[in-house]
Amino acid sequence: MAGAIIENMSTKKLCIVGGILLVFQVIAFLVGGLIAPSPTTAVPYMSVKCIDVRKNHHKTKWLMPWGPNHCEKIKDFDEAMSRQIEANDIVFAVHIPLPSKEMSPWFQFMLFIMQLDIAFKMDNDLKENAEITLDVSLAYRDDMFDDWEEIAHAIELRKLKCTFSSPKTLDSEGRHYDCDFLPFMEIGSVAHKYYLINIRLPVNERKGINVGIGEIKDIRLVGIHQNGGFTKVWFAMKTFLTPSILIIMVWYWRRITLMTRAPVLLEKVIFALGISMTFINIPVEWFSIGFDWTWMLLFGDIRQGIFYAMLLSFWIIFCGEHMMDQNERNRLSGYWKQVGPIAVGSFCLFIFDMCERGVQLKNPFYSIWTTEVGTELAMAFIIVAGICLCLYFLFLCFMVFQVFRNISGKQSSLPAMSKARRLHYEGLIFRFKFLMLITLACAAMTVIFFIVSQVTEGHWKWGDITIQVNSAFFTGIYGMWNLYVFALMFLYAPSHKNYGEDQSNGDLGVSSGEELQLTTTITHVDGPTEVYKLARKEAQE
Repeated sequence: MAGAIIENMSTKKLCIVGGILLVFQVIAFLVGGLIAPSPTTAVPYMSVKCIDVRKNHHKTKWLMPWGPNHCEKIKDFDEAMSRQIEANDIVFAVHIPLPSKEMSPWFQFMLFIMQLDIAFKMDNDLKENAEITLDVSLAYRDDMFDDWEEIAHAIELRKLKCTFSSPKTLDSEGRHYDCDFLPFMEIGSVAHKYYLINIRLPVNERKGINVGIGEIKDIRLVGIHQNGGFTKVWFAMKTFLTPSILIIMVWYWRRITLMTRAPVLLEKVIFALGISMTFINIPVEWFSIGFDWTWMLLFGDIRQGIFYAMLLSFWIIFCGEHMMDQNERNRLSGYWKQVGPIAVGSFCLFIFDMCERGVQLKNPFYSIWTTEVGTELAMAFIIVAGICLCLYFLFLCFMVFQVFRNISGKQSSLPAMSKARRLHYEGLIFRFKFLMLITLACAAMTVIFFIVSQVTEGHWKWGDITIQVNSAFFTGIYGMWNLYVFALMFLYAPSHKNYGEDQSNGDLGVSSGEELQLTTTITHVDGPTEVYKLARKEAQE
């Protein structure tokens, strides 16, 4: 009778909690799909060819492509040759944003890629594996009449990967190569209203600088930044979810500390997962609206890395703690083989990120992929991280298989067990299957929405309603993992309810009023019960 009451209460509790979480999950998707605009905007820029014939020009003057103090322009390099203007005196200028517009801190970041328009010429052909040298400078100002202030200056190399579909004959002169986009610049904040980029292509035939790169006609940039409307919705979600997870964390840990026993390993890991989720949620991005914090992209990567490492560790430990006959239960050292690959892979990705975005804090034009050594180093880190991830999933699949094998064995022997011990194992089996179901659902939704966001045009239109698929992906998946952590702490918090004297089990020496709760062990307010001790002893034997 007591078992039926407990089972009915647990089922009703799960149904209510599941219904509430499902409502919030739908809301999270709708917020991104119906309220938020597209996450990012891509803006094309065409550089203007300016003339600068002064010595040491890049240190003393900024060339504007338009406006009251615009530079002296040329139409193309044929005009430059007719006017006897050298290549070293030509500057490609790009003003950000376009005329009559302003940048905003709500844009959060700027990412630029470059495309070169290179024409074929018999006497100036593009060499194989050619490298182009860029002398680039970035400046800002907050008023149209202020002087430009330099942010960064660098000399960068980029490898050209171009193809030419036509035969290289005189008839093909003037046709353009088909060149890949080149990484150009990434900056982690948009703290100023106006930005100016000056690009020079210095030529030095004696040193082989910018020789054999073909005839460059134009330089095009594509700027990508986060939409301000999406940023506001994203900040609002973070602001709402932070206290929600904090409250459930405090409640969860308070329930654990009310027990006179020490917290078990799974309870500690769930709490650590809550801390890592809170670390992501805390909306420190609000400060980026008023401060020029270029490190926010790197900081965001670190926060996500910590959460995903904790999530992967939790899945391993959750499976291990539900292997009911495992002797090394409740000790973190017993999982070093499974958690080790997570630590190694996370460290490799952290080093890779530091080599890329860490360096970009000083030089926004830097890219680790532009040199052979950098590319090999980056690929090495990524390959090692991939191997570690594969090892992790092998360990995880093996542990899940073992748990289900143990479950099958225990289910056949449940009728012969004592009441309290049977309820204990039934609880373990039910909770494991339930969490595996919602974990698979969360993982499947993440993969499905990611694929959909990549293959669609970014939005769906149903009559007068436009659904932003990419925004719904970001807000929905972000809300989903918050709800996942919330559900873990709510359902696995120790219970302090008694279910009556009929739970006593004299033959096992169990005290009356023994409690049964949603943790991996049956615990009483005074510590682990004799049932759990006996069950563990028999498992070891």
